[in-house]
Amino acid sequence: MKRIAFLLTYPLLLIISILPFRLLYIFSDFVSFLLYYLFSYRSKMIKKNLSLSFPKMSKKDLLVIERAFYTHMCDIFLEMIKSMSISLKSIKKRFKVNNINLITKFSKNQRSVIIICGHYASYEWMLFLAKEFKSSTYGIYTPLTNIYFDKLVKKIRKKHDAFLISRYHTIQKIKEHNDNNHKGVYGFAADQSPYPKNKTYWRTFLGNHVPVFTGAERVAKEFDMAVVYADIKRVKRGYYEVDFKLITEKPKKTRENEITDKFFELLEKSIKVDPSQYLWSHNRYKYMHLSPNNFK
Repeated sequence: MKRIAFLLTYPLLLIISILPFRLLYIFSDFVSFLLYYLFSYRSKMIKKNLSLSFPKMSKKDLLVIERAFYTHMCDIFLEMIKSMSISLKSIKKRFKVNNINLITKFSKNQRSVIIICGHYASYEWMLFLAKEFKSSTYGIYTPLTNIYFDKLVKKIRKKHDAFLISRYHTIQKIKEHNDNNHKGVYGFAADQSPYPKNKTYWRTFLGNHVPVFTGAERVAKEFDMAVVYADIKRVKRGYYEVDFKLITEKPKKTRENEITDKFFELLEKSIKVDPSQYLWSHNRYKYMHLSPNNFK
């Protein structure tokens, strides 16, 4: 069934991918309209996330963000499909890096670096800048359940010299690289909500006490990697830019959870600039009702 689903869907994805951007965004507006007004796609989840994140904001303002988010969500999804056929020239035109030297200096000094970001703006397109980083580039991701679509995603990334590492094998793969003195750039989207365990780190995120991932920090400390935050912004529709912000060059000298805290502080600032660009359709607060004391 998975193969059949892929074979039936792939031609449609290919057609969408070759649409000119002008038509792509007209299609995105149409899909966004359907999801918002007709299907109310994840409406309860989105409203809950927004109200918890901005409790002092008026209902009217929250609705403005909510409606803008649906457009953003559809844009991002269709831009991912567009990646199947987009050229590197087009990516460089539409995704500008303001300070690439912050990344390349580590490559020149034979050091690996972690680029850490949230599910904000065009986090997917950043991987297509692998050639600009002057180093092997890897994105840490959750494999798709459909192996055929999973292979397609890997193929698209590889086209622009970016590779994917399953989050289930991250430590193993990076250790292998480190043992072979292979340096690289590793991208982590680190704002997921993990199921809490006895050693899970809890902190506030947009005013809510939640469990957070510390995997990027642990990898950085174990393999002495610099950590850089990707502050991605949408300049206008279909155009983005990123400013890299150094979190630390010396992870082993940081306090416990210091890197993780700094990441979330920077992410919150990004979100508050334009809340509609964050991925509110995911359950960001699904464990906040649990007490950390239950896991000690």
